[in-house]
Amino acid sequence: TGGHTTEILRLLSCLSESYSPRHYIFADSDKMSEAKIRSFEQKRAETFSNSQFTLDRIPRSREVRQSWTSSVVTTLYSLLYSLPLTYRLKPDLILCNGPGTCVPVCISALLLRLLGIKRAIIVYVESICRVETLSLSGKILYYFSDYFIVQWPDLKEKYPKSVYLGRIV
Repeated sequence: TGGHTTEILRLLSCLSESYSPRHYIFADSDKMSEAKIRSFEQKRAETFSNSQFTLDRIPRSREVRQSWTSSVVTTLYSLLYSLPLTYRLKPDLILCNGPGTCVPVCISALLLRLLGIKRAIIVYVESICRVETLSLSGKILYYFSDYFIVQWPDLKEKYPKSVYLGRIV
């Protein structure tokens, strides 16, 4: 816990103030992310006075070492929490980087798109630690994201739809 949050906050530190409000969604069992996000946003407010953000928790879709069969059930449960949240927020852009929590959120956004309610652009950034293979979230969202960014050239070769930008975090 915390590695994905650190990576996404590094990415967000490069965004202009026009990316506001920001809505952070993380697993309810994640004990570190909220403090990291609040600290990041406090520092950001020193530069951008009109900085706005929200924090939302959803059930974790998959715990580390959780069985595949039981993770289907917990992911569906997480999806049930994500749907009304995504509907309420109606994001323009979803920037995610790998924790299982992003899968139900992205699926919710895809459902809104299919229903003609809102089209959110989904940008998935594979974690810097994924050098040769994709994470489980990456393997799923590779097919559904609008932009799929990898940080190693070997992954670009294996996954031609991906965009290689070098190491960005």
